[in-house]
Amino acid sequence: MQNVEYHDHIRRADQQAPPPISAPSGRNAMARWISWVSNDRFSGWTCSDCGWDYALPSLLADPQAKAAFDRLAAAKFRAHACSEYSMRVTPLQDTFAERARKLIIRGFKPKDAAEITRDEIIFENRNDPAAAEKARKDAEDFLVRVKGGLI
Repeated sequence: MQNVEYHDHIRRADQQAPPPISAPSGRNAMARWISWVSNDRFSGWTCSDCGWDYALPSLLADPQAKAAFDRLAAAKFRAHACSEYSMRVTPLQDTFAERARKLIIRGFKPKDAAEITRDEIIFENRNDPAAAEKARKDAEDFLVRVKGGLI
């Protein structure tokens, strides 16, 4: 079995990529990151490279409980081996966090990226008040996760 280096990224604007960890696998070296996904079918953390996910419990409402859930998800993400999960067939749809992350990569501050992404989603769904409210909630959640060092 060949040792392959994986780089786990739990994105923070002020943090460089963590050092590589070794993972036995037949796949090439690649970077992977944890992404928040929230849509009609699923809410929770996923791996960018494989089918690993960690679903948000439906009744979790307390902010401290959510923070503990996020820490647990980050630990489980670091510990998982992509080779044990099916390959992601299609890339994740652009979630709020992905859209905002792309803006941050281009140099926007996280708060500005969240506001721009929120406004874009509201504009794209201008006839859907539920989508606008969801975009506002996603923006708040995104900023909380950035401040907590999870993205």
